[in-house]
Amino acid sequence: MVGNQSRSMICPRCAGQPLAAALTKQGVEVDQCRSCGGVWLDKGEIFYFARSAKTLIVELHRAEKEAQSGDVPSPATGQPMQRLKVFGVELDMCSETGGLWLDKGELQQVVAAGDAKLNLSVDEAATRSTVERSADGSIPHAQLAAYAAGMKPLPNLFVRSVSLLVVMYALLGALLIAAVEAGRLQAGVAVLIGVAVVTLQFVFGPWIMDLSLGWFYSVSWIDPASLPPWLRQFIERVCGVHNMKFPRIGVIHDGAPNAFTYGHTPNNARIVITEGLYDLLEDEEVEAVVAHEIGHAVQWDMLIMTAAQLVPLIAYYLYRTLIRMRSRGKSAGARIGIAIGAYFVYIVSEYLVLWLSRTREYRADNFSSRVTGNPNLLARALVKIGYGLASRGKQKARADEEEQGQRPGVDSLGALGIFDGNAARAFTVSAVAAGGANLNPDHLKGAMRWDLWNPWAKFYELHSTHPLIANRLDFLSRQAASMNIAPLVLFDEKQPESYWDEFFVDVLVMFLPWILGLGGLAAGLSTGKPHLYWLGLVGLGAGMLVKTWFSYASGDFPSLNVAGLLKKVKVSAVRGVACTLRGTVIGRGVPGLIWSEDFVIRDQTGIMFLDYRQPLRIWEFLFGLLRRGDLQGVEVVAKGWYRRAPTPYVELLTLQTGATTRTCYVYYVKLVVSVVLVLVGLLAMAKMH
Repeated sequence: MVGNQSRSMICPRCAGQPLAAALTKQGVEVDQCRSCGGVWLDKGEIFYFARSAKTLIVELHRAEKEAQSGDVPSPATGQPMQRLKVFGVELDMCSETGGLWLDKGELQQVVAAGDAKLNLSVDEAATRSTVERSADGSIPHAQLAAYAAGMKPLPNLFVRSVSLLVVMYALLGALLIAAVEAGRLQAGVAVLIGVAVVTLQFVFGPWIMDLSLGWFYSVSWIDPASLPPWLRQFIERVCGVHNMKFPRIGVIHDGAPNAFTYGHTPNNARIVITEGLYDLLEDEEVEAVVAHEIGHAVQWDMLIMTAAQLVPLIAYYLYRTLIRMRSRGKSAGARIGIAIGAYFVYIVSEYLVLWLSRTREYRADNFSSRVTGNPNLLARALVKIGYGLASRGKQKARADEEEQGQRPGVDSLGALGIFDGNAARAFTVSAVAAGGANLNPDHLKGAMRWDLWNPWAKFYELHSTHPLIANRLDFLSRQAASMNIAPLVLFDEKQPESYWDEFFVDVLVMFLPWILGLGGLAAGLSTGKPHLYWLGLVGLGAGMLVKTWFSYASGDFPSLNVAGLLKKVKVSAVRGVACTLRGTVIGRGVPGLIWSEDFVIRDQTGIMFLDYRQPLRIWEFLFGLLRRGDLQGVEVVAKGWYRRAPTPYVELLTLQTGATTRTCYVYYVKLVVSVVLVLVGLLAMAKMH
């Protein structure tokens, strides 16, 4: 529940009774009526509980063909649902959303049906709410104050940045001194390395970025007067308050939402946004994103991060230089010791830079919240960009205005190049989104669970320049509560299990080819029999085969939607979920990059990144360069494996557009290679025996 916003779905059996989120013992959230015990499953969620997806798909297809009209209203739309007979049990299905309603007795009957092979049980002990609410579902002021009190204070950015730079450059200086004293590096060379790298990185970096954006991305640099008046006035106001020149604005002509900034100082900052940012976000949310980027410039993040990133760069250069030198005797030992020290400084400084970057992201979020006066604006934008739960509100309003001949500001938008009437009409058809202008809190919490509960999320955040979206949402929500504003989302759920067992299984599977390969080789060598040395190759192939089988989950790729996939907690880059998505291609995976082979699609509940992979990179490059543009704005059927790492994405197996089907062969090649390795090893052993 978010603020005083009530849940949108009502029990079809109990008049006025809202459905409450309930977590199953399988780690998937469903919606349940606390009064009658009925359960609502969003489109495709029933497959999460099926031990045989193929059997269930066949049965559902048969039942849909024989469906009859019913009188039970859909919790999602309020319209009468269809009556299906599944495994001999009558259920209700919403024809518009694909969701299923199961009365408590029906749920028990379906689970008990031998052919169903379903395992669906609500975890009654998982009473997840940690915040007491009023009778109307709103959060009392005292609870908001307590929630806001949990916000961790941000450190002084100047002190933290300077302290970190002093420590890192002290380590680097010690390395240079050691290298000079050991006679392995001349003092002039050491100084030259630092000066050259600093000069090249700082002076030429932004210009090189300008050239690359112009050559390889569909970017246009625009005059401030061409901006929509509301956005230009907002930027002028923020820059005026902070004594900053109006930044140079670039627009990437791509429907995937994104924004970034770069430059030397606040007064020559460049802010680049994509068309998709404007198309998918409300005006105030665009302002919040732009304010976040201005915050980076105002706080000198570009200069400070450039200076910080030089330390690991120079440390790695020293490591490579010392390793390549040739010397013998005592000098060799000193050289190797200094090289190891350089590599250690490189690793440590890399993690320190990432930590500093994440801190500065929080500060930029805080800056955006202060200048807009509402942290929820940036929070909503992060949800739509990062999780893909994009709403349709603005596109629908503008499409309606266009149909009525009312197109305010269209001239400025046309000059900016971030609005296209045809694209808006396409979005109107395909973007019946998660709750319209108000994001669906259940969908949002479902997406956040992976960030907050799955151990992989902590691993990825440690290696990322940005905090996890859920952590940023929590920070923004607490900041909103401190301003006496109902937060966008108040995550008040108790984790039902640790998920560490799945994490360790994933890690084991990830390294299984090496474990079995090296283990087989060690076993063969221990026997002293040459023909058994091939056990290493057999083990490597067997490990690859098991890893492929595990990672590319078997199944018949049931039809799911974006919001339903985001609810899945037990998923990672190693552990995939077979699925089929239907939607419209709205942009490239890397917005504007002319050879980007990946892309973004949108269905009725949100947007999803699609990963197009082939065994050879040149194959992917040519597809992105020559064929990828043919898919823009096209309805597609994507079949593949849903993963999170930490960005949600689907690794494609096939992509269907009308009568054309494109196939990705990575899965098949991995199977063939693993089998070939096993067979070659066994044949070699037999031949040498």
